[in-house]
Amino acid sequence: MPFTTASSPARRPFRESLLLKAFLTIFLICWAVTFMNTTDRANWVTENVLTVIFIGGLVISHRHFRFSDLSYTLIFIYILLHIYGAEYTYAENPFGYWLQEHLGGARNHYDRIVHCSFGFLLAYPMRDWFMNHFQWPTWVCWVLPAEITLSFSGAYELIEWLVAEVFFPAQGVAYLGTQGDMWDAQKDMGLAFSGAIVAMIGGWLLKKFVKPA
Repeated sequence: MPFTTASSPARRPFRESLLLKAFLTIFLICWAVTFMNTTDRANWVTENVLTVIFIGGLVISHRHFRFSDLSYTLIFIYILLHIYGAEYTYAENPFGYWLQEHLGGARNHYDRIVHCSFGFLLAYPMRDWFMNHFQWPTWVCWVLPAEITLSFSGAYELIEWLVAEVFFPAQGVAYLGTQGDMWDAQKDMGLAFSGAIVAMIGGWLLKKFVKPA
């Protein structure tokens, strides 16, 4: 079976998918490495609570709905970006510092990259789910992922604040990664929303003028 997209009618179960097995193996290795290398275990645990919930949801729902290969690939890339951020805390990420040094930035922008990636990388899997599980109208499947991304981003900022305030007050500043920016949460939400819009417009253009997506 060829590499599948949201338009592909057939989906491989996990036991028959070398791609998913490779993704799972790579993720577990990378996840273990980030845990061993982190200097802040409490922050690592805090950052990865949602990782466990998210992957657990994918596993539980796999028998009822399978995403396309493209959707799983985008999800895989996003999760790797997230756990790499959790290894150092988003505000102290080495790649972010490298960008800051070479682009002359005033802050470590790794958290901005991941928030934008949340919309850009996960909007397509949402479209896949809406189109093939709920079988909603085509225009809804193009528009709703951007709206859901904005809603999720707002909810995440609230959950992030609550978790830091209630469970890990000592790690709150590192976990939130505001870096002194009073508008950090709003900028993060805006980037995620923008990423989703770009992904949906790009996907629509590809489907219309190039090939099915």
